[in-house]
Amino acid sequence: MTTAAVPLRAAEPRARFTDLLAAEWIKLRSLRSTYWALGASAFAIIAFNTNAARTDLYPVDTAAQRAEHVEMALRDAFTQGAALIMVLAVASIGAITVVGEYATGLIRTTFAAVPARRSVMGAKLTVVTAVMTMYGAVVAAASFAATQAILSGRGADVPLSQPGALRVVVASALLAPVSALAGMALGALIRHSATTMVLITGVLLLLPSFITDRYRWTAAIRNALPFNAWSRLADMAYGHNRHMLFPRYYPHTLTGSWIVYGAWALVSAVVVVVMVDRRDL
Repeated sequence: MTTAAVPLRAAEPRARFTDLLAAEWIKLRSLRSTYWALGASAFAIIAFNTNAARTDLYPVDTAAQRAEHVEMALRDAFTQGAALIMVLAVASIGAITVVGEYATGLIRTTFAAVPARRSVMGAKLTVVTAVMTMYGAVVAAASFAATQAILSGRGADVPLSQPGALRVVVASALLAPVSALAGMALGALIRHSATTMVLITGVLLLLPSFITDRYRWTAAIRNALPFNAWSRLADMAYGHNRHMLFPRYYPHTLTGSWIVYGAWALVSAVVVVVMVDRRDL
């Protein structure tokens, strides 16, 4: 009498997306560099902004001076130097979440356990986006609160209800996830740590400074970069001749700047998910 062979091991169930999210969260929070990068950059950003507010001695004795000072108070809430630090820090972390696994070979173990590569990268994108959005919101809100507290001693602070104030905070907060996703996309394309970091610095930070807006086609490229989109959204004096050393030939629009944010986030996410199937490990 013969009996059918009984499989020694039952088929394992497919990993649920919530399991992948938990795994990616463990990976991200297990990296000591994540805490150092986020903590140090948050401290530097808030320090830059509060120092700008502390040294701002613009007179606000009259109603006209106070009205003009609103622009400067909101500029101090999140300075360009602070934005540069944020972009570099979060884009680097976003890149490391992808490049780091390829460099250590952990990505082979991950895909051996979960062959659904796009699901893995989708979970990674979700975790990074959530963490960086929270980070950006905390840092932007803390900077606004700290700078306005300093300015309040001179009667020069502005409330969050001030027209344009909420836009500055939201634009500064969303700069973090947009830059992190851009870093992930560059990491997925390059898969080499040093080269990826150079490209992050060149594309996200240096390129906006080297492109002129004197011509329509170069202005279109300049206006399509995330840092320039943030500058448009956060600059209350945009388009006011008294604050312009050089004229803007083909300026941003507010709607166009929000679209740039969304486009960079969407395209970066697509690149990360698609490239994982397009190239071998």
